[in-house]
Amino acid sequence: MCGNNMSVPLLAEAVTVSGTEKETAAVTAFCLFSVRHGWADTLTAIRLPYVKFICPHAPKIPVTLNMKMTMPAWFDLMGLSPDIPEDESGIKKAAENIKALIEHEAKNGIPPNRIMLGGFSQGGALSLYTALTCQHQLAGVVALSCWLPLHKSFPLASSGNKNLPILQCHGEMDPMIPVPFSVMTSEKLKVIVNPDNVTLKTYPGLLHSSCPQEMAAVKEFIGKHLPRI
Repeated sequence: MCGNNMSVPLLAEAVTVSGTEKETAAVTAFCLFSVRHGWADTLTAIRLPYVKFICPHAPKIPVTLNMKMTMPAWFDLMGLSPDIPEDESGIKKAAENIKALIEHEAKNGIPPNRIMLGGFSQGGALSLYTALTCQHQLAGVVALSCWLPLHKSFPLASSGNKNLPILQCHGEMDPMIPVPFSVMTSEKLKVIVNPDNVTLKTYPGLLHSSCPQEMAAVKEFIGKHLPRI
């Protein structure tokens, strides 16, 4: 890829899973904390030959939920409940960094409508917020085991991209982010975008993790909304 990666902070230490032929689309995948290499391996198994996966690494910051320990995270977490105070400035800063990455990819030949955001847990939450507030129409969002940050600011905060496709997946036995979070998020999303564009899939017995069935759904979603051109 051409261009100066150093001008885009998220690309400095990102893991990139390249396509096996000319890359005409990109999926930027965010995970919670520092498991990016594991997710890169997972994404390799579901990649399409013309799609590039970019897996940025979260910066190290103090996390309130973990007794202010410094650890990789996209933004601070005060707790995991719908009404807990949120790190508004941190969420918005992280979203702006993702938008800079989108602009970088666009300048290097992959337009925003061929870029999809996705992530697990906090990374999925950040992907949702960024896509909904992005000035560009993106190809879609994959939101795994997560929620919509700053949900009370929507729909006012939305950039108005009503046709954004969204796939939510969640384990029904998730002890960290219970599945009702995704159900409430889904209802909120249906107010922000076209309700027909929001799909929620749940998986019996699945904890705060992923499974082959979920990954198969993700691959199908990517193939549908990022078709070969």
